[in-house]
Amino acid sequence: MLDQLEIVEDRYEQLNELLSDPDVVSDPNKLRQYSKEQSDLSKTVEVYRNYKEVKQQLEEALEMMGDAEDAEEEAMIKEEIAELKPQIPALEEELKFLLIPKDPNDDKNVVMEIRGAAGGDEAAIFAGDLFRMYSKFAEEQGWKIDIMEASEADHGGYKEIIFMINGNGAFSKLKFENGAHRVQRIPSTESGGRIHTSTATVAVLPEVEDVEIDIKQEDLRIETYRSSGSGGQHVNTTDSAVRITHIPTGIVATSSEKSQIQNREKALKLLKTRVYDMMLQEEQAKYAEQRKSAVGSGDRSERIRTYNYPQNRVTDHRIGLTIQKLDQIVEGKVLEIIEALTVAEQTSKLEELNEGVL
Repeated sequence: MLDQLEIVEDRYEQLNELLSDPDVVSDPNKLRQYSKEQSDLSKTVEVYRNYKEVKQQLEEALEMMGDAEDAEEEAMIKEEIAELKPQIPALEEELKFLLIPKDPNDDKNVVMEIRGAAGGDEAAIFAGDLFRMYSKFAEEQGWKIDIMEASEADHGGYKEIIFMINGNGAFSKLKFENGAHRVQRIPSTESGGRIHTSTATVAVLPEVEDVEIDIKQEDLRIETYRSSGSGGQHVNTTDSAVRITHIPTGIVATSSEKSQIQNREKALKLLKTRVYDMMLQEEQAKYAEQRKSAVGSGDRSERIRTYNYPQNRVTDHRIGLTIQKLDQIVEGKVLEIIEALTVAEQTSKLEELNEGVL
């Protein structure tokens, strides 16, 4: 571990030099790349330097013990040793977690796709509840939401809603929401008072930058069509909606707002994100064959969480976490679950790191 930390510190110093190099300063791409890398390493270097300083102070204090001239000086040295000693294992543990490879997508914005699944009208209503929950969570985090496409259901909620969340670290917090969410409650349409079980699926895709994926223009089929409205003055009388198909993969993205130019931009961004996500899913599937993460494989058909309204209970099945705060969680207070999932994944990765898998 100490060898790895020395390499990290050396790289950090190298980046300091690079960031003052005129050739780098004049190149926006290199400047952004090196600045981000330095920022990612800064916490590890800070803790490592603190660790080395504490360790040196402890070694000096232990040497001074043999040279103490009187009982008072010996007592002072013992007190210093007692203060320094517990810091070493705590700092070592922190450094182990800091050495876990960071997900390169963690700082990205996300595209979320929520769809009503099993349960008809109630599934669509639940999809709407999930959208509201994530919207409130995003608001608490200071993130911005931009709805890209939505198909409202007849009795409330959404058959499907696709939206972007713009905010630093959005993917790092929301990536664990991938999967099938299950609700157990008495629907408003249920006259007999019976509890129904319905599901909605959530997909969380990291926003992709143009530099990360190359999609050729000849691989795209771009079509325009007239979007459907709610009637009267809202009916779209021009072919402003855009549908883009990535021919090699068959992936489709649409956008149907008023401006065809905006629709083309949004649909292309969504298409690139979906193609990039497909590549990520294939990589994760290969990895999952070797190791099973504590928070699941990322398979979107995997049932990850149950929201039980009669018992005011939420259970995350991946880590066996049950919280009796459903009323608060549906109001966007999901950070407790997210933090528990983050710790579970970090612990799992630490075990793999110790086994030499990562």
